[in-house]
Amino acid sequence: MATHDEQEAGLGALLSPDIWKRRAVLWGGAIAVALAAIAFARASDLAFSLFKRVIAFSPWWALLLTPGMFALLAWITTRGLESTRGSGIPQVIAALRTPEAERQRHLSLKVSLAKLGLTVAGLLGGASIGREGPTVHVGAGVMLAIGRRFGLRGDVQARRLLLAGGAAGIAAAFNAPLAGVVFAIEELGGAFEHRFSGTLLTSVIVGGVVSLALLGSYTYFGRVEIALPLRQAWLAVLACGIACGLAGGVFSRLLLAAVEGKPRWLGTLRGGHPVLFAMGCGLLLAGLGIAFGPGAFGTGYEQARSLVQGHAVVGHEFGIVKFVANLASYLAGIPGGLFSPALAVGAGLGNDIATLMPEAPANAIVLLGMCGYLTGVTQAPLTSAVISMELTNSDGMLLPILATVLIARGASALVCRTPVYKALAQRLLPQPSKPPGEAA
Repeated sequence: MATHDEQEAGLGALLSPDIWKRRAVLWGGAIAVALAAIAFARASDLAFSLFKRVIAFSPWWALLLTPGMFALLAWITTRGLESTRGSGIPQVIAALRTPEAERQRHLSLKVSLAKLGLTVAGLLGGASIGREGPTVHVGAGVMLAIGRRFGLRGDVQARRLLLAGGAAGIAAAFNAPLAGVVFAIEELGGAFEHRFSGTLLTSVIVGGVVSLALLGSYTYFGRVEIALPLRQAWLAVLACGIACGLAGGVFSRLLLAAVEGKPRWLGTLRGGHPVLFAMGCGLLLAGLGIAFGPGAFGTGYEQARSLVQGHAVVGHEFGIVKFVANLASYLAGIPGGLFSPALAVGAGLGNDIATLMPEAPANAIVLLGMCGYLTGVTQAPLTSAVISMELTNSDGMLLPILATVLIARGASALVCRTPVYKALAQRLLPQPSKPPGEAA
């Protein structure tokens, strides 16, 4: 039983105006993040639909639009908006571990608004990017700005605001509250506090309720009523876990090597001529779209949904094409995330694996491919599992999905030892200076 002092302390905390002020700011901020996520999603869909209408008239327009937009975005992000590049999740992770001045550089309201607008512009140019990572970035920045406006300052408060904002962002982006909570713990994990868990949970729920109220009850990839018999499940789990996990690890390894300037010629070109390099990436993406179809462009949502639902609108080359398209788009240095495009690659790879197992339900293997590849890229198995299940409402696949992501995590680590978001975040942290006299 609780002692008298403990009961008084608990009652004091319950009635404390400061605690209720923090909760009100977090819950109000979660509403603002959800509204921003919904506006972001609508603007992104509109932008990409405009791009699709143009290339439907003639796919050759992509040779002008995509390289031109890549070059423009690369040029803009070299003019004081470097923090808008990439997915945004590494910026949030880095901000959780940096002092106030550095934190503002990555997550000011200016950066958040620019992130939103530039990601939309990228989709207008057909970039193979997602909006979920940028939504985490925007959500964390909006929540931090609101907290500062109402006097919540200091490192502890900032970490709480960033954690809640990022989690609410991923929950609203996917309409998947549980994924938001798991993402906050697994990906942003170093700042998670047990005492803060209840407030974090309610913030994510508030964001999810707002999204549900405005968009209605829907499942991102549609409801999937599937199950794998045990005699088929073990082989599918092994194949998707190993193949897709390795593929995700290769993607992360290639991305990190290029970011670190390897090979040297690529690093020299990317660092010395970022606008021209981005234009070249755009030309590569446009060429893929012309040669293999419009699935190379955008998030890959429509193609992945068609595979999950069992009425494919793409061929068996889709997974490899999307893999290259994602790599080209990310290396261009433009704003844009990895989640949706990675799910699309995984769906394509899962569809290829399904051809080797004709007796098993193809869309079940597609789902395992999605969670396996996403795990391979992020090395966040729980987040990948929860996202895959929530986006398809496929509770009957719980055990195969969990087994797949655990195998994929191990397979990915064989190729890429450091998780991609953690490695990218480390590059944003202040580097320790070397002692005097130590060789450079």
